[in-house]
Amino acid sequence: MDRLDAMKAFVRVVEAGSFTKAARTLHMSRTTVTHLVQQLEAHLRIKLLNRTTRKVNVTADGALYYERILRVLAELEDVEASLPGASAAPRGLLRVDVPSPFATLILMPALPQFHARYPDIAFDMGASDRRVDLVGENVDCVVRGGEILDQSLVARRVGELRLGVYAAPSYLARLGVPEHPRALVDSDHRMVRFLWSRGGNGFPYAMHRGEESVKLHGKHILSIDDGNAYLAAGIAGLGVLWLPDYMARMHLEKGALVQLFDDWRIDPMPMYIAYPPNRHVSKKLRVFIDWIVELMAQHAPLPARVPGQG
Repeated sequence: MDRLDAMKAFVRVVEAGSFTKAARTLHMSRTTVTHLVQQLEAHLRIKLLNRTTRKVNVTADGALYYERILRVLAELEDVEASLPGASAAPRGLLRVDVPSPFATLILMPALPQFHARYPDIAFDMGASDRRVDLVGENVDCVVRGGEILDQSLVARRVGELRLGVYAAPSYLARLGVPEHPRALVDSDHRMVRFLWSRGGNGFPYAMHRGEESVKLHGKHILSIDDGNAYLAAGIAGLGVLWLPDYMARMHLEKGALVQLFDDWRIDPMPMYIAYPPNRHVSKKLRVFIDWIVELMAQHAPLPARVPGQG
């Protein structure tokens, strides 16, 4: 038995909750993962997992072993990285998930710069707006817009997205230009609603002008859970959009979108990078987080701190 492989297999089974899911993320067969865990239990002479036809649960001994093994694996990675003969450059595979428009418009154009700096880091990257089970799916980190509601994650605020309200010229020709945000609720105007993976009725768009403040959900005939499709729907004239500046800029310049209510201020959307708290923050993950912070400082910087505050 390769004890290190067996330890890694056991950790993944605990985190994924099944041998099948663990095998998929480890790129092994289910039989291999099962044998590794069985060999580990035989070596330790304790039962680490309770198995049923539907579920795998960790035993009390297994839970204790899992917590200690996480630390052992993290320390082993640090030891290997600190050896005089080891490469100082971070290396390995990073599994990340980012919003699809962010991937298309910001991340991919800048990724060659990251690879020039860190050529030994590879990515398995999901481009989605879905809710990701970071531990179960063995994902190192996610980048997400909006507040992180999962309190079990470590979340670092990396930027603030300025928002605007937009519509296609074809939509405005058909329904007219709304003069006040309440027209989106009290008339024939329609919004394209973005379906947040975290549930709820959509982003509550708080808008301010002087002492006046409104929060709109509006009427809609279309709900979409993907940012790129959401943008395409608005350009096609299917309704009014709330967009971050970076998504709207190019289409505004080309005349495919028109900005509405430009004398109103909209609460910005925070941008976070989040990762599981029980995961060792490896060198490769640390440099990726730092690079995302650099990237967001260019495209959606955090407001400058006022001396004496915060």
